[in-house]
Amino acid sequence: MVKKILFTLVSLLLLFCITLFVCYAIIENSSNGKTFSEVENIPKNRVGLILGTAKKLTTGKANPYYTNRINATVELFNAKKIDFVLVSGDNGSIYYNEPTAIKKDLIEAGIPKEKIFLDYAGFRTLDSMVRAKHIFNLDSVTVISQKFHNDRAIYIAQKKGLTAIGFNATDLSGANGFKVQLREYFARVKVFIDIATNKQPKFYGDKIEIK
Repeated sequence: MVKKILFTLVSLLLLFCITLFVCYAIIENSSNGKTFSEVENIPKNRVGLILGTAKKLTTGKANPYYTNRINATVELFNAKKIDFVLVSGDNGSIYYNEPTAIKKDLIEAGIPKEKIFLDYAGFRTLDSMVRAKHIFNLDSVTVISQKFHNDRAIYIAQKKGLTAIGFNATDLSGANGFKVQLREYFARVKVFIDIATNKQPKFYGDKIEIK
């Protein structure tokens, strides 16, 4: 009896691990040739979509993922690889507002405010990609985040009818990025669950034209 229970537990663990790796690999392969780390190599898109994250870590220190996404967006804009910036992030409370913080820093970095549009309902990557198409009327977009995030966003975009490429902001290596990379395996499994269940954004709303 004990052997059967142990065998079942080991089998379930093995199946779980296989699922993690298969989901990760499918999304990784789907973005081959669609993400770019050098600004001179990336095709131009009218709109760049920067995916939000917290400006500060829980320790109060600056979040390097945030800073690197800001820098990548400015680099794209200055190289004339995008004409407008769509900022999509979480605006879940009066105390937490990713889009407004990002817009402020983009303006301070030299991007004109009239070139920046805000999506306050980008609570998840799926929300950001679906709303980019259905609320902001985009057929194609350049996603700006770290590569692991861009891969996932591009896969979601493909499944939702949006053509997307990614510009890779500088990532973190070693122990600093390990927790985020580990969490990404679970996030990718969630992508397949969301697609299978036809998960929709938390909010839609009125259409907004970027011009």
